[in-house]
Amino acid sequence: MPLDTTGELEIPAQAGSAAVEADRDCLLVVWDQQITPNRNFDRANDLAEGGLISCATGTSASQYEEALAALRAAASGDDRNALLGELNIPLLFIDANGERRDLMETDLADQEFDEVFSPEMLALMRSLDLAEMTVVPEQGGFFELGAIWLSPGEPGGRPRLVTVNRQALAEAAANSLPSGTENAAQAPETSS
Repeated sequence: MPLDTTGELEIPAQAGSAAVEADRDCLLVVWDQQITPNRNFDRANDLAEGGLISCATGTSASQYEEALAALRAAASGDDRNALLGELNIPLLFIDANGERRDLMETDLADQEFDEVFSPEMLALMRSLDLAEMTVVPEQGGFFELGAIWLSPGEPGGRPRLVTVNRQALAEAAANSLPSGTENAAQAPETSS
């Protein structure tokens, strides 16, 4: 007897919830890699823009929150050593003109630290919120159009800062200006 394919396919509710539970299996895999997983926090905060944190990044929301808390504290205290401790070396730095550089810790100990961690970047870091993160599978999580990227170095591990993108930060700031002020913010003043 031929199969009727003219009608709409209905997915039973049990199958839909089974698909959601299959995604939650990523948390089980992540927790197996952690000594003391924070299961309640991870279950409540696993969903981010772009998908489930555990499935996309291979670690848990609680690990991201720990990294974000450390970055917020370091930025709030203008603590260079604490900021350096949160970096993955080499750190990918994209300047305001879009030029890319891989920076070593010695580069950041010198003059480039202030360029990378500008007052605007530190202000962003002070306000990092897990609820505003977007995840990209196998790349990590980002904030403000990619101004800051974090990625775990190992499955279930704590993410580290892997990219600081000043160009993306400027674009995010331009996108958040009230309507009609975009050109005023970007156009240089001219004298008459």
